[in-house]
Order: sequence, then structure tokens, then C-alpha cells
Amino acid sequence: MRTRLRPRKRNRDRNKHARSAAAPAATAVRPAVRPAVPAPADWADGLSDVSIAGDPLAFPHLARTDLPRHPTTVAGYAQLVREIAADRDRWAPLVRYDALTRWYARLETGPGYEVWLLSWLPGQSSGLHDHGDSSGVLTVVQGELVERSITHGGETTRTLRPGGTGGPAAGGWGRVFSAGYLHEVVNASLEPAVSIHLYSPGLTEMTQYRSTMNELAPELP
Repeated sequence: MRTRLRPRKRNRDRNKHARSAAAPAATAVRPAVRPAVPAPADWADGLSDVSIAGDPLAFPHLARTDLPRHPTTVAGYAQLVREIAADRDRWAPLVRYDALTRWYARLETGPGYEVWLLSWLPGQSSGLHDHGDSSGVLTVVQGELVERSITHGGETTRTLRPGGTGGPAAGGWGRVFSAGYLHEVVNASLEPAVSIHLYSPGLTEMTQYRSTMNELAPELP
């Protein structure tokens, strides 16, 4: 009796890895850095939804729950960050700390946005900066952070903590900011902190500024 030979299934993953190994290594590309230019003049005007810097729960249209899988609005971004923050099993095992700089890891990407997880040891700071053309949402999920923001109306300092519901005056659960929003975030406590940040579009540039209101010009490289 003749034995029939059955064809072997292709191992697609193995072939994919072989092709990847044969391909030339990709060159890491660092995010573009905005060149030194005069200080931005068109800061957040406080008039549009995206310009709101406060507790989104204070604005019903920012707290909707009937949203698609991938959000496309400020309301959707705020809701997505709330859902991720509430899912501690998703982000807590990923947290790491770096004694030299803030640690960060990308949690999620979607069409037109990305979500990052950051950790802050006591004393670590972002420095005074903007986010280029990106708007965003930020919330603290562990510990506490102090945010100092600067607009045409002056300078404001807030303490951000997890799960706050008292609005901006009580820390609130997070911040919503527009392109051009100028702020500094620092861990001024004695305990580590963890935060979640969403940027839309994905963050590709930041401008660092001098730290006083009388010197709002980008720092030279």
C-alpha cells in the first residue's frame, strides 16, 4: 500500500520572522523638535470645548457614554481615559520607575490619538512646555501631581489626585487641554505618582520654556 504524503502547513509566523531578520534594521526616528521661535501667541482661549482645562465631568457633553470604539471627539477622549484609569489591572503591572527621568510607555494607539502611561518619582518634573499641535487629556491614577499652567489670564496652580470629583478647585480627576496649552507638571510629594496621558494627534513635538512669566520664550537647544 502506498503511503500518501500530507502537505505541511506553512508556519506563517516563522516565515514572517525570517523575512524580518533578512530585512535591514529600521533606523529609530526621534520625535521632531520644534525649532526656537518667538513665544506662541495663540494660547488656549477658554472658549471652545478643547480649550477647557478643568474637570470634564462638570460639562455633560464631555461625559457621554454612548461613544464608538475609537473616539474622535473631546468627549470620547475624556471617556477613554476614564475607562483606562479605572482598569487598574491593565496599567498597574506595567509601571516602572527611573531615578534619572520620568518613565513612560505607550498604552494604546488609535486613529488620530495615542495614550501614554507615565511614572514620576518625588521631585521629577516635566518642565514648562507645550504640546505642539496636539490637544489632550491627563489624569493621575496613583499619588498626586502639581500642575502649574500659564494663560493670558495669569498663572494657576492645581493639585491633581486620582478619582477626584470636586472639579478644578478640589483637584478634579484630570485635565483637558488644547493645542498651545502651556503648563508644568511636577511630583512635589514624597511618594511616587503615576499618570495617564492622551494626545490627539499623537505627540511629535514639545517646546520647553523658561520658567518665569516674564521670560515666556522657548529655550535654546
